[in-house]
Amino acid sequence: MTCRRWSGVAAAALLLWGAAAAFAADQPPRSLHKVGDHWTAWDPPTETPAGMQVYTVVAGDTLWGLAAKNLKNGYLWPQIWEQNKWIKDAHWIYPGDPLVIGAQAAPVEQLAEQDLGGNAANGAAGSASQTQQAAAASSAPIAGTDVSVAPLEPLGTEDDIYCSGYIGDDKEQFGYHVIGSEYNSMSPRLSGASGLRSSMHGIYGDTDTVKYDLTIGDILYIDGGSAAGLSPGMVYTVVQPLDLVRHPDSGAVVGRMYEYQGRVRLLTVQDNLAIAEIVQVCDAIHQGAALKQFVPEPVPLGRRTGMRPANMPVAASKLDGAPVILRAKDDIVSMGNDHVVFVNTAANAAPGDIYTIYRPARPGFPPMVLGELALLSVHPRGAVARIIDSRYPIYIGDRLDPK
Repeated sequence: MTCRRWSGVAAAALLLWGAAAAFAADQPPRSLHKVGDHWTAWDPPTETPAGMQVYTVVAGDTLWGLAAKNLKNGYLWPQIWEQNKWIKDAHWIYPGDPLVIGAQAAPVEQLAEQDLGGNAANGAAGSASQTQQAAAASSAPIAGTDVSVAPLEPLGTEDDIYCSGYIGDDKEQFGYHVIGSEYNSMSPRLSGASGLRSSMHGIYGDTDTVKYDLTIGDILYIDGGSAAGLSPGMVYTVVQPLDLVRHPDSGAVVGRMYEYQGRVRLLTVQDNLAIAEIVQVCDAIHQGAALKQFVPEPVPLGRRTGMRPANMPVAASKLDGAPVILRAKDDIVSMGNDHVVFVNTAANAAPGDIYTIYRPARPGFPPMVLGELALLSVHPRGAVARIIDSRYPIYIGDRLDPK
């Protein structure tokens, strides 16, 4: 039986998240049964809602990929799940299952006329052997991990994404920087026969007007203009490079921490200079800060389910080489619910993926279940995540296992 998770690989394109390869969850649903000519863990409906488009799942499909194809945005995968509530766990869909895509969705290439009682036109492409089916069906479910149909809810906030940052290349280059502000020109510039100096002079020496911490509404100057392709209305994220991030176990450099400080919008663009206004602030913005083109990222949605039972942890060997928590926002040491952290992840991780947090025990003892976190934004060298549940304080170096 071939079954795939909804979440896909986040593409490396600058402005769009693609979705393709799937990421297998820890445990697939059990109790597979045959519906028509294919095997599934669910109970598809027997009637098609009036006016809705129906698509037959084929091997390799994911809800993320279907949303990207039909709704033009992979982040809208919960809309498809919402219309197919008989799917108890969105990580798993099965070839041959019918999916209501939605009346407003674009037609799909393989939209099929089918009998929702089980006679799918596309058949059971990609089905596994009878031995595999029997093995999956005979496995007992882990106590306390049954997924019920819970309401969709945001797994974080916009501030968690836009006021956090990312782990990037340790020598990342930025095209533009803040090179000054209006406050650099506030002091009077007097000259001529009077012989007055261009700055104020008094008992404290020469002084100029300076504002070090820039905030919303302040006007900035950017070292790029129309010659570099800039135009009025463009929005940039203000980025401050910080220190190197090392793996807590090996000490190897993972990358450099880059902190988001806010956003600016270009107001006027000259040949080699742009005038911009600060439109959003996370932290004080300073001259010299780097600029990175702003990319909107919707907050991923998910259905919250119970944490993995403390008495049923994964095998200790599974955590060897597993992703870890690398850093916490604001360098917090002891973390818990709602704290934002930075983690390293598998190449096919995607926003919305949920991980169980573990701490390895001394030899001979099982790992300890600490809590859960959800990925909010995925980057080439790691991801931004939010802790959504915790039993005990969580620290850098704690391990992650996909839920």
